[in-house]
Amino acid sequence: MNPLFNYTLKLADDTLIFGQRLGELCGKGPYLEEDIALTNIALDYLGQSNNFFKYAAQVQNLGKTEDDLAFLRLEKEYLNCQLSELPNGDYAQTILKVYFFSVYLKLLYENLMKSSDAQLSGIAEKSLKEVKYHYTHASTWIKMFAGGTDESKTRLQNAVENLWEYTAGIFAETSGEEDLRKLEIVPDGKMIYGEWKKEVAKDFAKFGIAIPESEFMQKGSRTGYHTEYFGYILCELQYMQRTYPDCVW
Repeated sequence: MNPLFNYTLKLADDTLIFGQRLGELCGKGPYLEEDIALTNIALDYLGQSNNFFKYAAQVQNLGKTEDDLAFLRLEKEYLNCQLSELPNGDYAQTILKVYFFSVYLKLLYENLMKSSDAQLSGIAEKSLKEVKYHYTHASTWIKMFAGGTDESKTRLQNAVENLWEYTAGIFAETSGEEDLRKLEIVPDGKMIYGEWKKEVAKDFAKFGIAIPESEFMQKGSRTGYHTEYFGYILCELQYMQRTYPDCVW
């Protein structure tokens, strides 16, 4: 399969599944302004996903649309990271998921803007403005949780313990990425992972959050292997297209 298609698809799947999961909280935020903020972040992810799916369909060149790729694939054909599938959990876990993902996307888009591929560079430049806001929003909440009550600190540290083993999967590669790097189309994922760990460690030290000592990381991201939660996400995500084939707005 085309390496550029695989790479673009993984970025589309990440933002699609993360946006779908975060969208579950629409109307359930702790107060109105935060409810709106989370919903806007979810919509930003879905907008980014739409842009990547459009380009992936163009690269694939099989006459498919972005809707075909988003809604009509089988579970093992999705290349998203497993972190995006995990339940929102309590508010500390929800915000921490957004934080981990926004640090990643911020670093990714900053580097992807330099791509020799004009389409990827353009999507990254447009999306970077959004994820910088996501990072500011999430890190502000984490600072408040870490400096709050004993309960807020405990919940935040529990969230770190629950999510940490899924973070390396964000940086897992799809087939052919090395060839794309040689052509200066995509950045080095290992380099971005190193920068991500540095930035997270810096923030955590500032907020007084302990990084888990265990080096164990879940495997399976980018390979079509998913958590037990993924099938339920697809049931909701694909319902309309599966029930009413070829429906359009």
